[in-house]
Amino acid sequence: MCSSCTRLVKGLAVEFEQLRQIDAIARTGTFSAAAEALHTSQPSVSRSMRALERELGCELFNRSRNHVELNESGQLALKHARAILAEERRMRDAFDDLTRTNRTLNVASVAPAPVWRLASRVTERFPGTMLTSETIDDEQEVERRLFDRSADLAITRRPIGLPNVVCVPFMVENLFIYAPATDPIAQQTSVKLADLDGRTFLMNADVGFWGDMTRAALPNARIIMQQDSNVLAQLIRTSDVLGFVTDASEFNHPDENRVRVPIQDADAHATFYVVAMIDAPQAVLDIVEAVRR
Repeated sequence: MCSSCTRLVKGLAVEFEQLRQIDAIARTGTFSAAAEALHTSQPSVSRSMRALERELGCELFNRSRNHVELNESGQLALKHARAILAEERRMRDAFDDLTRTNRTLNVASVAPAPVWRLASRVTERFPGTMLTSETIDDEQEVERRLFDRSADLAITRRPIGLPNVVCVPFMVENLFIYAPATDPIAQQTSVKLADLDGRTFLMNADVGFWGDMTRAALPNARIIMQQDSNVLAQLIRTSDVLGFVTDASEFNHPDENRVRVPIQDADAHATFYVVAMIDAPQAVLDIVEAVRR
């Protein structure tokens, strides 16, 4: 680290986040705009800058009602802050380069299909990065895995608007009834699940929240959950039992004996979000950014 950087922090309790904040204030011109850029709150930035001023023993800003401007001391602090942040970025990049090859990232997801699509995109964009995943029915548990860092990425059905996370929309998945062509349901342009309550259905056991959703919507139906996808595919081909399929499903291949019938229920249409902690490793944030594009 350069000597000027050392002089700024030597004997001082200065945090990297404070350095990022003073840089953001210089770039945006207000505490509120800096807070938005850093995905935090304006009062948090204000408190942090007051603490930094107390630590350094001088005021750093000329404050007006709608604008803040760095004074001479603030400009000096900004110069050193940016030097330290540049050093930190170079160190992070060096370690990211060291560990990027054969990196394995953990994904907690409420459904399997978004993981399939994310894994395909990661394989294409980030060779050497592998995803391991767990499908979890409970959305709160998915979020908990992210916050306790046991998952690097989370895939949720609802956006998370917290200042310490980055959350981007990823994909939409729609659920269909997969009906035999001879079933009267196959002749309908769409159906409501309540109209099918009491029927028997085949369903993949590893479908995440879709299982809970269909059981709640069809309390009197018999839903046969099948763990083995090959057995399920065989049953779908050879039986006259209704099934479920999505537009991101492994049963997406045309079958002359089956018809996909759209479901009208709002819960049959899911938007998924990819979520990471804002201070996650750069390899994780790179994936989120690739999703954003």
